[in-house]
Amino acid sequence: MKYDQIKELPEEQFRRLTGVKRKTFEKMSEILREADKRKKASGGRKNKLSIENQLLMTLEYIRENRTYFHISKSYSVSESTAYKTVRWIEDTLIKHPDFALPGRKALLKSDREYEVVLVYRSKFKIWFREHQLP
Repeated sequence: MKYDQIKELPEEQFRRLTGVKRKTFEKMSEILREADKRKKASGGRKNKLSIENQLLMTLEYIRENRTYFHISKSYSVSESTAYKTVRWIEDTLIKHPDFALPGRKALLKSDREYEVVLVYRSKFKIWFREHQLP
């Protein structure tokens, strides 16, 4: 699904589809656009996908557990381009202070008490059938 198709959706449907609020999506796009300008300042090829579509592709990968092959076919790019795009967006957003998580030392020095909950998520049940070998 392309960004042009979803940008007019109501706020709740946009969040349900992408997993983030529109305001957060716009902030992410702004950060990525600035990073892309810095990256391309010394030259470079223009991206086939807009920043918004690259971000949407990454959110689909993270949220829906889609393979790079499926994503690449949806966005008409190669599998390697899908991989490189997802990695670049993840790395860029993680490095930005607005989306960076505090390190272990910062958490230990903090006055707050944190509770950690581990959630195991599996989409499919996998059934194994025992086979008897002759």
